[in-house]
Amino acid sequence: MLATSVSDHILLQMLNEKFDEIITLIDQLPEDLVNATPSLPGANSPVQILVHCCGMMRRWSSSVNLGVPVARDREGEFTAIMAKAEALSLAASTHQAFAKDLAKTDLHSSPVAIPPGREHEIWLATCLGVLLHVYEEFCQHLGQLEITRDVLVFEQRTPGNQLGR
Repeated sequence: MLATSVSDHILLQMLNEKFDEIITLIDQLPEDLVNATPSLPGANSPVQILVHCCGMMRRWSSSVNLGVPVARDREGEFTAIMAKAEALSLAASTHQAFAKDLAKTDLHSSPVAIPPGREHEIWLATCLGVLLHVYEEFCQHLGQLEITRDVLVFEQRTPGNQLGR
């Protein structure tokens, strides 16, 4: 990885910390809530949010930045069901692969494979910009995951008082 500035290193550290927060939140959930879905229209389970983050991060770090395609079933991410241990294992292996992608990335070069129709996105000018987008997505999905957890815990503690139904 060609991280040439303090800012580059800060972003890489923040990416790792934010994904670790997502993993920690999943790890702290009881098994019966990892696949539960809040009673809100279109809501996702914690596992689905994690699986989506795993697919998203590798798409951008490998498929886009490096031009090395990573198989992804984006629609399947939102129907995923798995035990907490399996989800944590997926997160760990994805995190390792992401780190390997970052080690091969020249942050200030252009991404190798910009998705068709996305050429106008300013952050696609450099691989660093792409990783800023990944960070943005991590923050968004961590917030979604925190709200999901809070709703699930509320609904579990107060049966019959479901928020969205």
